[in-house]
Amino acid sequence: MKKLFVVLSLLVVFSMLLSACAPQPTPAPAQPAAPAAKAPEPTKAPEPTKAPEPTKAPEPTKAPEPTKAPEPTKAPAAAPTATPVPTPRPTPPPGRVTVEFWFGLGKPLGDVLEAVVMDFNKSQDKYYVDAIYKGGYADTMNAAIAAFRAGKAPHIVQMFEVGTATMMAAKGAIKPVYELAKETGWNLDPNIYIPAVRGYYSEGDKMISMPLNSSTPIMYFNVDAFKKAGLDPAKPPQTWAEVRAAAKKLVDSGATKCGMTFEWPTWTQLENFSAIHNVPLATKANGMLGMDAELKFNSDLHVRHLQTLMDMAKEGSFKYGGRDGAATVLFPSGECGIIMASSAARARIQRESQFTWDVTYLPYYDDVPGAPINSIIGGASLWVMNSPGRTAEEFKAVAEFFKYISQPDVDARWHQETGYLPITHGGYEKTKAAGYYEKNPGTDLPYKQLTRTQPTENSLGLRLGNMPEIRVIVYEEWEKAFQGQQTAKQAMDNAVKRGNEVLRNFEKMYK
Repeated sequence: MKKLFVVLSLLVVFSMLLSACAPQPTPAPAQPAAPAAKAPEPTKAPEPTKAPEPTKAPEPTKAPEPTKAPEPTKAPAAAPTATPVPTPRPTPPPGRVTVEFWFGLGKPLGDVLEAVVMDFNKSQDKYYVDAIYKGGYADTMNAAIAAFRAGKAPHIVQMFEVGTATMMAAKGAIKPVYELAKETGWNLDPNIYIPAVRGYYSEGDKMISMPLNSSTPIMYFNVDAFKKAGLDPAKPPQTWAEVRAAAKKLVDSGATKCGMTFEWPTWTQLENFSAIHNVPLATKANGMLGMDAELKFNSDLHVRHLQTLMDMAKEGSFKYGGRDGAATVLFPSGECGIIMASSAARARIQRESQFTWDVTYLPYYDDVPGAPINSIIGGASLWVMNSPGRTAEEFKAVAEFFKYISQPDVDARWHQETGYLPITHGGYEKTKAAGYYEKNPGTDLPYKQLTRTQPTENSLGLRLGNMPEIRVIVYEEWEKAFQGQQTAKQAMDNAVKRGNEVLRNFEKMYK
């Protein structure tokens, strides 16, 4: 009981951190989009009731035409005191096994998700998934904590990727996907999922949670500004030396006020930087092999990269736009000619920019042997939660839903309508065969970057406790360096030292 209280207390603190640093989903217009985001922590739940032998699944009926997500309507002008009337949720049909799915995607991405759920409910007549929007991810986490305390946790909850370590630490609270498959007779094949996505949510070759919305950072550049500066947009910069030269030329020519920037600094310039250069962010395969991992991002290469950014800032070719997604606006506004941002930023850039733009791969240092390799993801996955009185048939319903969203047709639709990466190879191939990538150039580049090599232990993903807190520490130390208050070496050493203290506190809490 004491340990459970400690876990619950930690989750409350984590959810407060998440509220401060986690982005909200970016609405997606015609051009698809999705955010890369952060995850809150779970609570520890009682041991699950052992499920009886799985019942034989009914023969599937032919699925009807997919339900189209409703177009967002323009809200009429309302009086200041007007109170919005919530849209009534559908009532589960009588006689069906009903499970609750709590999610944190707002409109219009949430509309697409709800439409997918509705189509699952139409595709058969035995199970019903009740999709319930609980606000942003922090709100969803807080609601899940309260529900668990009351013994009424949802069957499925959507969680950020950086909360994976904490979710796995609270083993009694969750039912791993591989256990769900075994108990329900689901012939789960992990190999149908993209390795970099599957690996992030797996323990060895065993899937722990179900991937859903995933994105990865790429580089966007202003084609019009490139031409004005005398740069060839058909040959975008690929190395950091080329990026620096191009950024300086953009500023020196007057094509843009700022040459280069990036959003989500730690995600794009530390976590993914380490991955594509195949260098460790931390020991123990970036925490994948144990909670006793230690941060290692104060290597010569990491220090060199921060020094490069400091030098670029001094010469005026780089602008630090702030923490998290604060810098995103600098690109579509035309202020900066290059930005490293989430593949999910495409929708916002498409919507707000008044110029021609294009995308390319993240840059790398070409003197680093073997670079570049695959990047890593951001986003969220679906976790199965335990709760008193949960039945085998309810878990069977969850398994059937997970099987449904993993079908190539459903995955391809999700990918195309939201802008998130396809989570399966079949979803990608289905989209390619339909000519979607030809009609929307560049939309397949995130997938190609994510799959250009097999993941190594340095590019499989992260599993570090209290990662949002560590990201804030890195922000603080880097900002001091950009302001000339310390050297690049001091900044990286301080961040590693402080970050390791966070990891040790997390380890003590869960061991």
